[in-house]
Amino acid sequence: MDTSHDARPVVGIDLHRRRTVLVSMQADGTQVGKAVRIENSAARLKAALVGAGEHPRVVLEATYGWYWAVDALQEAGAEVHLAHPLGVKMFALRRVKNDERDAHDLADLLRMGRLPEAWIAPPAVRELRELVRHRHKMVQLRSSLKSQVHAVLAKCGIEVPVTDLFGKTGSALLAQAGLQPPYSARVDALRRLIDAIDFEIQVADHLIHGRLRKDPGYLAIQQIPGVGPVLAAVIVAEIGDVHRFARPEQLCCWAGVTPRHRESDTTVHRGRITKQGSRLLRWALIEAVQKAPAGSPMRTVRERIEQRRGVTVRNIGKTAAARKLLTLVFYGLRDGHIRALTRVPSAG
Repeated sequence: MDTSHDARPVVGIDLHRRRTVLVSMQADGTQVGKAVRIENSAARLKAALVGAGEHPRVVLEATYGWYWAVDALQEAGAEVHLAHPLGVKMFALRRVKNDERDAHDLADLLRMGRLPEAWIAPPAVRELRELVRHRHKMVQLRSSLKSQVHAVLAKCGIEVPVTDLFGKTGSALLAQAGLQPPYSARVDALRRLIDAIDFEIQVADHLIHGRLRKDPGYLAIQQIPGVGPVLAAVIVAEIGDVHRFARPEQLCCWAGVTPRHRESDTTVHRGRITKQGSRLLRWALIEAVQKAPAGSPMRTVRERIEQRRGVTVRNIGKTAAARKLLTLVFYGLRDGHIRALTRVPSAG
């Protein structure tokens, strides 16, 4: 959005964990007064914004804990813009870098219409992301605890003949392992923690399902082979409003699954994928690709590339299949159905 001819005042905010710096300037770039430093709180932030004028344009970086600040500024009547961290990395190259200068430069970029913006997810999307990311962290923690149990058994020279050490048969094996007290105490503690995390994951599953059970996009993308309820929830939460993308290519670029492009004069280089989007979204896409059955569009893309370039480039095939999957996701979230996966009844 071009804001270079907007006459409203502009406020740049350098937000930190404890303190915040605000710099106000007119539309012509003239700074208004001195920079304001406040201790972080919604009330102080709103009060500091009073002197900036009516409905000012405000910019802050998408940094640690920005949710509360954006909500407070919007409640105060400001038009809030979120600066993309990758787009303002040039701040670190200045000879002088401090909070006041950062806030000033953010305001200047917004004033000139050159601000690299990030999407401000609405509260409902943020809450869903919180649940999905919390569940993912719990699963990672549970995996770590299970690995520790396996490590203790390996130290004691106990063979694990079962696939699932934490199923019914595996639990019986652990009960009869005859470990020495220090090792037994650690295994028992780890198993109690695993049980507790299992409960928390179930709670998160219940909350996530309650929010998404009637979501048409969530239901539609589960038609894609390899995408189940858990991965579908991750995809919906991380993407948010898909209508901010005009084409599936834009979504793939935002997700960081498209290659870098470097061009100068007659030289063109296309390298690895950018990985600039949501790491959790890319994880979900690759997981779904690996689960896709034979004959599915993703498996077909992956196998075609591996046959042409060799099995040593499997990651390239997976990434290409992930782009194909994300394209299907785009149409599923946008339309509530995926026509490419709809079976056409045979004639006669």
